[in-house]
Amino acid sequence: MSTVLCIDDEPAILRLLSVVLAADGHEVMTATAGREALTIIGRGAVDAVLLDLGLADRDGLELIPAIRAITAVPILVISARGEVAEKVTALDLGAADYITKPFDGDEVRARLRVALRQGAKSLTPDGVICHGPIRMNPERHEAEVSGRPLSLTPKEYALLKALIEANGRVLTHAALLERVWGKAHRQDVEYLRVTIRALRLKIEEDPARPIVIRNEPGVGYRLG
Repeated sequence: MSTVLCIDDEPAILRLLSVVLAADGHEVMTATAGREALTIIGRGAVDAVLLDLGLADRDGLELIPAIRAITAVPILVISARGEVAEKVTALDLGAADYITKPFDGDEVRARLRVALRQGAKSLTPDGVICHGPIRMNPERHEAEVSGRPLSLTPKEYALLKALIEANGRVLTHAALLERVWGKAHRQDVEYLRVTIRALRLKIEEDPARPIVIRNEPGVGYRLG
């Protein structure tokens, strides 16, 4: 299985995470401080990182871009900070997911499995990008779901492409708005909601119960 680095300054949490992750066969490494964690990550033997934000030597939010400068492995934040603003900041900095303490072991394992599966971009040799039943050919500006061609507006196409390229990671409202509409529209969430609604009508089997385009309330969207 994978090697997972757990970063937390509470030994009891590290012991609990070690037991939880070992149940899925993962090898677990631990660090109690940011400097120690960066040293371990720099050796290149880590497949994923579970990160607490309340470290003794530095704020975990500062550690996310430092990790990103070394590796592209998924970073899952596990923190007692449950404010939406904290989640948005962590995701914008490059975290793949955000789990609030107290956490459920089954949820941690499930989210880690998703992050590891989607850690590498689904890019075929002919340049087609895929996610589940969705296939897109950016060069030809074509898209299909379950073999059925999709007729998408330019904004719908750009939004769907951004979500696929995120490989299941949550993209915040601001990040999606900036990418598709430009920096001047980072606060225009209604633009995003309208376009997501239109995409769901074209992609989902039951748009009222979407399973492909998932909503993270108050934060953003991801592909399921």
